[in-house]
Amino acid sequence: MHNYPAETSQSTTQQYVHWFRHSAPYINAHRGKTFVLMFGGEAVQHENFQHIIHDIALLHSLGIRLILVHGARPQINENLKEKQIKSPIHINRRVTTREALGCVMNAVGSIRLQIEALLSMGLANSPMFGARIDVISGNFITAKPFGIRDGVDFQLTGEVRSVDTAAVQRHLDNHNIVLLGPTGYSTTGEVFNLLAEEVATKTAIQIQADKLIFLGNQQGLFDEHGHLLREITPHQLDQHIAKFQDSNFEIALHLHNAKEASLNGVHRVHLLSYAHDGALIEELLTRDGHGTMITDAHYEEVRMAGIQDVGGLINLLRPLEEEGILVYRSRERLESEIEQFAVIERDGTILACAALYPLPVTGNELKSAEIACVAVHPGYRKSNRGSQILHYLEEKARSQGIQQLFILTTRTAHWFLEQGFEKVSVDDLPDARQALYNYQRNSIVCKKPL
Repeated sequence: MHNYPAETSQSTTQQYVHWFRHSAPYINAHRGKTFVLMFGGEAVQHENFQHIIHDIALLHSLGIRLILVHGARPQINENLKEKQIKSPIHINRRVTTREALGCVMNAVGSIRLQIEALLSMGLANSPMFGARIDVISGNFITAKPFGIRDGVDFQLTGEVRSVDTAAVQRHLDNHNIVLLGPTGYSTTGEVFNLLAEEVATKTAIQIQADKLIFLGNQQGLFDEHGHLLREITPHQLDQHIAKFQDSNFEIALHLHNAKEASLNGVHRVHLLSYAHDGALIEELLTRDGHGTMITDAHYEEVRMAGIQDVGGLINLLRPLEEEGILVYRSRERLESEIEQFAVIERDGTILACAALYPLPVTGNELKSAEIACVAVHPGYRKSNRGSQILHYLEEKARSQGIQQLFILTTRTAHWFLEQGFEKVSVDDLPDARQALYNYQRNSIVCKKPL
């Protein structure tokens, strides 16, 4: 029995209960969904890989349909070095000779057996206890030669021709985990060496996966100030691909394939670190996540407002102002503050808006901002438009070095609590904002650290 101090044990238990309750919406949302998870041979060699396996088993137990795709580059390199076989690299692809193919197959087969063994563990007092997981591998990937490029014959290096989605779906329906490697087979019975990233991407597209997840050698993407980019669109990836093309080929390859997947029907692509213990759980079961998500559903339809949007904002805000839900803003005030507003627009109609107001701070106060005037068109209130625009402004605040956000509300506090805010007192507001607090309105104050 552990002899922890009572208050420490109770505090830890309460934190666990709090986290577990807040993870329930994500568990419900992910159940029955199909995720493709790709990790390279470097991840398999890393000391954190056993924790990744435990988290994969946990996700499987929660009803998530999993397709795992592993790479094998360092293992192939070790085999080639040991046998003193040269396998040149051209345009960042291995030229796979018939002599080198044996080293490829040996590495891929060894990793497959290792993963199957790890997912078969059932020791008592381990995270795998009681987990019965059937892992299925097979000839699901049909490949074709990569061919001759720039005069170089890539021989037994190939690319994905097709994925046997019907067979994969059958195994997923039977509650199995499907395991794919960086190899494919031709209709003539040949084996081809493939890019694992391409296998994962083509599989995710053809099977219409709900998520494609890359476990790489860094947490995600960062802006020029070193802040993690939690969400970006596929169209914003080009600058990052160019940046990493020479310095970090693995990330560049992940980004290239993330863009292809995003533009071909995979609505969520995640970039996570294989070295971070619990990255999968943090990303999938918590509000803040761990890495970077690439999606075409959020930012491309959210933008900062311009003077041409004032009329649409008035149409959206007036009914809420008349109900007393929002504070009245005149046209003149909206025009003068238009640069603080973000909007979601479709076909000329403003569907949602919100404003970000940096707050004056004094002394040792944290750099703060207030999010105000959050409004969603009545026809779209059952969608996630409010969350989209709120997250957009949160990212904008982070990019400005804002450390905490405040909101003041009279009727929608519960919604903000669901978005990660917590109730605080008026005294927690920065002094300058406290001085403007309207005690007659008696708004609830909520805060969210960034």
